[in-house]
Order: sequence, then C-alpha cells, then structure tokens
Amino acid sequence: MLVELCLGYPQPLTRAIGHPVTWIGSLIGELDRALNRDTASVRTRRLMGAAALSIVIVVVGLIAFIIERELFRLPFGTFIVALAASTLVAQRSLHRHVAAVATALETDGLGAARSAVSHIVGRDTAALDAAGVARAAIESLAENFSDAVVAPVLWLAIAGLPGIAVYKAINTADSMIGHRTERHAAFGWAAARLDDLVNLPASRLAALFLIAAAALREDAASAAAWQTVWLDAPRHRSPNAGYPEAAMAGALGLSLAGPRLYGGVRVDDAVMGGGRWDATAADIRRALSLYRTADAILIAALAALAALFIAPA
Repeated sequence: MLVELCLGYPQPLTRAIGHPVTWIGSLIGELDRALNRDTASVRTRRLMGAAALSIVIVVVGLIAFIIERELFRLPFGTFIVALAASTLVAQRSLHRHVAAVATALETDGLGAARSAVSHIVGRDTAALDAAGVARAAIESLAENFSDAVVAPVLWLAIAGLPGIAVYKAINTADSMIGHRTERHAAFGWAAARLDDLVNLPASRLAALFLIAAAALREDAASAAAWQTVWLDAPRHRSPNAGYPEAAMAGALGLSLAGPRLYGGVRVDDAVMGGGRWDATAADIRRALSLYRTADAILIAALAALAALFIAPA
C-alpha cells in the first residue's frame, strides 16, 4: 500500500505494456464476444456468463499463483510480490481523479467539472449542476474506497497475490458485463452476484474506517456517520455501496445518492444522510481529507496485523 501510495502505476509503464486490469478486461471482452450469443435463451446466456467468469477466475488466479510462487524464490521476493500487488490497488489514482473534480469546479467551470467527474461515475453528467457534480464525486470516492482500496487489500491479506488478482478479475467483470445493458442482463448475472458477495465484507469495513476517521477529525461527525450507516445503508439499492456512502454522508453532514440518470433512464435510490444537498468543491476537499485519514487507519491496521504474524513466539 505504501508503494502504491507513493508511486502509483507509472504512466510510461502503462504506455509500454498496459495495465493488469486492461489485460483482464481484454480476456473478458474476448469471452463476451465468443460466448454471449444474442440468439441464445436467457438460461443459456446465464450459463455462458457463468462459464466465462469461471474461465477468467481460473486463468487469472493460476497466473497470479505461479508468479507469486516464483517471485518468492528470489532474493527480496516478498518486496517484489508487494510491487506486483501494488498495481491492483488504487489509493493514489482515486485521490487524483476526485481531486481533479474539485479543481475543475474551483477554477475551470461547470463544463470542465462535468467532464472530470464523467471519468469516475457511470451516471449521466451532462445535466448535473455544480452541487450534483460535487455529490457524484464524493459518492464515487466513498464507493471506490471500498471497491478499489479496502476490498483488494483485504483479499490480498487473505489469499496473497492470487486473492487480489481474482478479486480484480471479478470486479472488472462486473464493471464490463454486470447486466447493466440488455446484452448483459443474463450473461453478466453471475459476475454481478459474485461481485456483490466478494465486496460485502469490505464495504462494511470501509464504513467503519470512515467512521473511525471522522472521530479523528474536527471537520467530520463520527456519531452522525454511524447513525447514517445504521439507518440508511440497508435501504440503498446496492447491497454494498450504501455503507461507505452513508458513512461519508453522515460524517460530512450531506445527503448523497437518491435519484440519478443512467443512459437517460432515471434510477430511484434511497437518500443516504439527512444533510445538505448543495455540496461544493470545499465538501469534496473535506471528503478527500476524510478518505486520507481512513486510508491511514487501514494501513496502520494492516501493519499491526502483519506485526502479529512476524512477531517471535
């Protein structure tokens, strides 16, 4: 986590060889084209989607297992494995993308802010006002703290490089084929359901880390964060996203989620929190500060856990 926090994934490396997630995405795309037939029945497309997901999990998991086993045989192998794993955590890039929305709102105007937030959310952004852009950025920060930071690190701690690689494979499959379109309504069913399952523990942990972070900050309310999670998170249409979003909303005194547009279709969702709707760039900055504190708590918790494992008997 410290390596990724300090270095991220270097852009020259991206240009030269791509990114592990794009490699996984390419495999998912090939399987989608090969197995997702428009003429097949709903049952067949579900089965083919489950088969595609199984292939992705086996291929990615096996490759990661072999890489980890061989790297551990090298001098400083543990550090090299950590370098490999750091490519699948997104602390730095998440912060950068959300901060770019705040900067756009502060200096470049609403059009630039809409463009910046469109890189991190799936909803329609063309009609968002400044407060809507700010709320979208904060919601994305909260949800991705769970999906892009806590969850991959949790599965890394549980199952090493194969654990984090398989998690990213499932998460990428959900983002690509997780029944968000008519074409993937059946084919992506297994990916969406499994992604919900593997993200379940991390979403609750992410909420707890945000609540703990709020307790350490004067500009956030820990008690309100806890109350909002308790009351509102179970009402979110996602079984997981509501937990970090509710924690963030309560901590900052905002209202998040609620109705949104996806592909021109209105999606009604429960409101997280009972605070202000008129979020601003300053609120994005506060959310980023809370995120940094929560991330520091996560790193400290992992360091303490690691110390328990390496402590002499």
